[in-house]
Amino acid sequence: MHPEQATSLYAFIRQLTTAVSTALLYSLDHEQVQRLCAGAAQNLALALGDEPGLSLLVIDDELVAWDRPLETSMYVNRFCQALKIRGIGHLRLLREVTPQELRQMVRLLSKPPLPNDEIRSSEHIRFGRVEVRQSEDSSEASAEDAGHRKIRSLADVPLEELSTFMEIYEEARGNKKLNVSGISEIVGCFINAFKQVADPILALAPLRALDEYTFTHSTNVCILNLAQAMSLGIDGALLHDIGIAAMLHDIGKLYVPEEILTKPGKLDDSEWDMIKQHPLRGAQRLLDTPGVPRLAVVTAYEHHLKFNLTGYPRVQEGWQQNLCSQMTTISDFFDALRTKRSYREAMEFANISAIMLDLSGTDLHPLLTRNFLQIISRLSDAVSSASPKPDTPTPPSSTPEQGTP
Repeated sequence: MHPEQATSLYAFIRQLTTAVSTALLYSLDHEQVQRLCAGAAQNLALALGDEPGLSLLVIDDELVAWDRPLETSMYVNRFCQALKIRGIGHLRLLREVTPQELRQMVRLLSKPPLPNDEIRSSEHIRFGRVEVRQSEDSSEASAEDAGHRKIRSLADVPLEELSTFMEIYEEARGNKKLNVSGISEIVGCFINAFKQVADPILALAPLRALDEYTFTHSTNVCILNLAQAMSLGIDGALLHDIGIAAMLHDIGKLYVPEEILTKPGKLDDSEWDMIKQHPLRGAQRLLDTPGVPRLAVVTAYEHHLKFNLTGYPRVQEGWQQNLCSQMTTISDFFDALRTKRSYREAMEFANISAIMLDLSGTDLHPLLTRNFLQIISRLSDAVSSASPKPDTPTPPSSTPEQGTP
C-alpha cells in the first residue's frame, strides 16, 4: 500500500459518508449526492491502484484495510458505525464499482436499520459478516466493561467529557485547530444517554440537578436540539450532525472581545454591530475546518435569521432556511430566557411559552415551536428550578432581545 492509496481511501470514505448525510438531509436524488458518489468512485479507483479489489473489515469499533486499522477520524468512525449497526462486518469493493452502485449503498446506509432487513450485494460491492472470537476471559471482561460504560441518563455522563468542550473552545480561541472529533464524541455521549432511557425526553430532567456552570449555552442548545430532532423521528448520522451543529452554532463569538461578551449592561451600537458579525465569522471558521459537517456551517450562519428573515445577517428575499437552523433558533431563544441575566431573573416556563407562541410565525418557525413547547411542557418542573448561569451581553435598548445575541 502506497501513501497515495491510503489518502484516496480516506477521501472515498469521506465522500461516501457525506453523501449519506446529504441524502438524510435532503434526498437520495439530490445533485450533491450524485456528485459525491461520482467522486467517491474515482477515489476508490485510485485507492485500489493495481489491485482488483479492496476488503474493509469492521473489528470492534475499528475499520481495517490492508490488514491494519485505519486512522480514527469523524468520517471513518461514522462509516464504521453505519456498517456495524447493520450487521455488516466485511465489505468487499471491486475495481469496477460504479457511481450508481455507490448510490445504492448510500440508500442502504441512509435508511434506518431494521432487524430482519435483507442487505443485498451488488455486482461489484459485496457485503458480509465477520465474527471475531474471543477467549472466555476476554469476553467476560468485555461484558463487565460494557456494563460500567452504560449510561442510564444525562446525570451519568462523565463530567470529564463535558469539560472537554470547554477545553476545545479555549484551544480554538487561541487560533489552534478545532477539535471536531472531541465535539463529535460529546454529542455521541448525549445521544447514547437519550437512547438508554425509556423516554428520551425525560433524560433531560437530571441535567437540571447538576452544576449549571458545568454546562455552557452550547451544550444546552445541543441537548434541546437533539430532543427536538428525536421527537421528529430523526436518527443516525443526521441526528449526530444536528448535535454537532448545535455545539458549534456560536463558534463565531470567539472573534468577539471578551469584555463585550461579558458586559453586564447594554451594548452600544458599535458593540452590537460586532456581535452581529459572529454568525458569518463562525460559518467561515467552520468552513475552513476539515471534518466539520456542512450542516454545522449552515446553522452557524443562519441561527439568527429569524423565521421571517428580519434577523441577521441580511439575506436575499426567499431565502430557504435549513431545518436544523430553525430548531437551533428555538433552542437558543428558550435557553436565553430560562437563565438568569444581570437585568432580570430566569423566566418561568409559562411566561417563556407565552412569548414564544407570540413570536411564532415571525421570529420562530410555528410548527417547530409548538412541537418544542410540547416537549418542554413535560419538563416544566425541571425547567422552572433551573440554576443561574453567568451573564451574557445585552443588545442596545433599540434592539429587541431575541435569544442570545
